[in-house]
Amino acid sequence: MLTYTNHLKPLVLPEYGRNIQNMVDRCLEIEDRDERTRAANSVVATMLTLFPPTGDRQEYTRKLWDHIMIMSDFRLDVDLPFEPVDRAVFEDHPDHMPLPGVGPMQYRVYGSYIARMIDVASTMPEGEERDALVMLIANHMKKVLLAENREGVEDARIFSDLRHMSHGAIRLDPAEVRLHEFRQAPTPSGKKKKKK
Repeated sequence: MLTYTNHLKPLVLPEYGRNIQNMVDRCLEIEDRDERTRAANSVVATMLTLFPPTGDRQEYTRKLWDHIMIMSDFRLDVDLPFEPVDRAVFEDHPDHMPLPGVGPMQYRVYGSYIARMIDVASTMPEGEERDALVMLIANHMKKVLLAENREGVEDARIFSDLRHMSHGAIRLDPAEVRLHEFRQAPTPSGKKKKKK
């Protein structure tokens, strides 16, 4: 019967593969410290063969020893040629940084930029500049919805979404305002025209 990888324990450093992880696990089972150290040296030599260094060999070898310690969950007790990596380095995590403008969105189809543009337009004073921006936003909203629904989109829906997204600050009347009619561009036939 086959053993699937999803039934095996997860790899600590998957870039080295399951065989290297198995070799490190086998080193942990060896009771004699000298023999365990020789086995760990063999694992590092194998890693050097499989993944040759591109720069400073000594620094790369140190990195491999650090990786072996990480793969053994810092339980490998061997004579290391370098100062071992400190486990505390991996326990301290940086604080979470929230991304600006990322959060729950009611109208995901329009995207966060449209929502931010609506916020800007709703705070602008009444005038031609605001009206022009509102029309650009509304036409773009219609274009986005048409990409999702090719049969067509009613202007009243765009105006309703715009009113909800602006918390009532932007109100357009379907009887007074008409949005652009977008048509799907014809697909090229692929045939070249013959010159006469």
